[in-house]
Amino acid sequence: MSATVVFAPLVGWPLLLAAGGIALLVVALALWRGLSGWWLRALALGALILALANPALQQEVRQNLSDIVILIVDDSASQGLGDRRAQTEAAVAAVRAEVAQMPNTELRIRRVGDGEEDAGTLVMTALSAALAEEPRARVAGAIVITDGRVHDAGVVPNLPAPLQVLVTGRAADWDRRIVVKNAPAFAIIGEEFKLDLRIEDVGAPPTAAGEVALTIAVDTEAPTTYTVPLNEDLQLPVTLPHGGANVIQFSVAPVAGEITDRNNAAAVQINGVRDRLRVLLISGEPYAGERVWRNLLKSDAAVDLVHFTILRPPEKQDGVPVDELSLIAFPTRELFVEKIKEFDLIIFDRYRMRGILPMSYIENIVNYVRGGGTVLVAAGPEFGAVDSLYRSPLAEILPVAPTAQVIEQGFRPKITDLGRRHPVTEGLEAAAPKGGWGRWFRLIEVKKLAGQTLMSGPNDLPLLVLNRVDQGRVAVLASDQAWLWGRGYEGGGPQLELLRRLAYWMLKEPELEEETLTAEVKGEAMTIIRRSLADTAPGPVTVTAPDGTVFELAMPPVAPGRYETVLQAPALGLYRLDQGDLTRVVAVGPAAPREFAETIASGEVLQPLAEATRGGVTRLEPGTPDIRTVAEGRVALGRGWIGITPREAYLTTEVNVVPFLPAWAWLVIAAGLAVVAWLVEGRKGAKAA
Repeated sequence: MSATVVFAPLVGWPLLLAAGGIALLVVALALWRGLSGWWLRALALGALILALANPALQQEVRQNLSDIVILIVDDSASQGLGDRRAQTEAAVAAVRAEVAQMPNTELRIRRVGDGEEDAGTLVMTALSAALAEEPRARVAGAIVITDGRVHDAGVVPNLPAPLQVLVTGRAADWDRRIVVKNAPAFAIIGEEFKLDLRIEDVGAPPTAAGEVALTIAVDTEAPTTYTVPLNEDLQLPVTLPHGGANVIQFSVAPVAGEITDRNNAAAVQINGVRDRLRVLLISGEPYAGERVWRNLLKSDAAVDLVHFTILRPPEKQDGVPVDELSLIAFPTRELFVEKIKEFDLIIFDRYRMRGILPMSYIENIVNYVRGGGTVLVAAGPEFGAVDSLYRSPLAEILPVAPTAQVIEQGFRPKITDLGRRHPVTEGLEAAAPKGGWGRWFRLIEVKKLAGQTLMSGPNDLPLLVLNRVDQGRVAVLASDQAWLWGRGYEGGGPQLELLRRLAYWMLKEPELEEETLTAEVKGEAMTIIRRSLADTAPGPVTVTAPDGTVFELAMPPVAPGRYETVLQAPALGLYRLDQGDLTRVVAVGPAAPREFAETIASGEVLQPLAEATRGGVTRLEPGTPDIRTVAEGRVALGRGWIGITPREAYLTTEVNVVPFLPAWAWLVIAAGLAVVAWLVEGRKGAKAA
């Protein structure tokens, strides 16, 4: 029960104040004139003003509410290191028991696991959410049990009571970790760049310096081990071997005594890109589609194109002096002898042997292909003639042989069964216009000697044939009519896409390889993709998880030559995929998740937040502290104890308002005092007379 005096004036407060001022003037006048009953008049006027103010006694019936203590328990992965989990559960039990013994106090417990997509430990976010669910006036304090490695310290909850942080872990804990300080998202293939790395011991290591063996591996290549100094910044020279994703792995051997080996490995994924694609285009006699390749290659700003065109055969006799045929001599020797290995792709577009290029130059091209180069032949009628490229040393590496027959009739190019599975032509049929692709009108009849036929013409004759020769690649397009698709004849066809894929297959882009095992990661879901040209389905893929667990997954077909499965990664880190002779390393999140980037328990991050609320940070290693109640505004931390602030919140269940006196009583009192004052003044006046 609680009682207070309240006023409900019968007139407005301004009028009531004005009346009070007038009453004071009247009393002052009576006092100045020396009237003996001035104080009685003052009481009478006061009674009238109180009557207008209408005083009343308000009585409240209150129900006391319990205080609330919020306990946030960090259940993240880093809390599983050492005996932190046992420390945490012991502290939770102790806090539960202490609060249970406090009268009129309740405990709210909320547990926090790992954040989604490697967001780390979000303790402050959980505390803010817990505060939002409770009445602010009842919160007597908040207790956080954690190792201190939180990743949302910028989220500052508006606490009305002390924040106490109980830190797990041991003072003797130490850990060795790899820190990659900078890693570019892209790098140029074949060019060296620097990657900053540091191997350091944190906490209380047994030794402060020394050397350690660092193992480096790129994708599935054989790892290389180096001896490097400990606790020093390192600059490692790295060169990417291929285009696309390159996973570079760093690791050091686990050491006895360190708290975890999860951060003894690190991985970065860097996309390899080509600085400039150097293409040599050799054109023969002019024809309607001569500029197809030139336009395609010149449209890409990343392509350096050298176009070698023969417009005047040497047997032509027109009397024009040789020194007037061109402004400068074409550097054939420089191109085909000295710098041929600098080109990424050589294209012969309807080229015939006219004595311009000596046979020794053609032999250089053959050696260039065997050493890893690429050649594409876009054939026309000249391919079956006596001066065909097939009559040169290039025949050693060509996958087809001409029959000297040229078929000139309308036909629609078709993708073979093998072509539907090959990445160069896979899915092209879906881009066909209504009624199918436009027709071509010339096919050079060839006989396949080796390689893969992806497209065919009339009578299933080879149209597009690809082949690998030693370390290089060769492709033959047995028609010079691809330009009809680009012109949109009869609806056209996917000319640019076909030629683009063909060029990049020859440049050995990983996404266009025939036999590949890849994975696409989105969040914690990994889509494993297998491409194969084999007639039989590949077996299951073997997955090695970051913790060493090995299991197999079936790969069901989703399209011709394409098999997929989806794995919900059980943990973040590096996964190794093996299927036959194919191996792939995939990083789901970082190799060392955020929870294991810093593993030594510390309350430094949370200490400013706790001290701002008169709380503090206490280590659990000596034991769980006692919980005491302290007055609001006092320091809530001491040796062996932490404090909470009782809030004394209540709920009003009933309110009664009783007037001090009825209105007629105030009137009687005022009138009585006025009469007595008149009598006193009258009697005094009579005596004076």
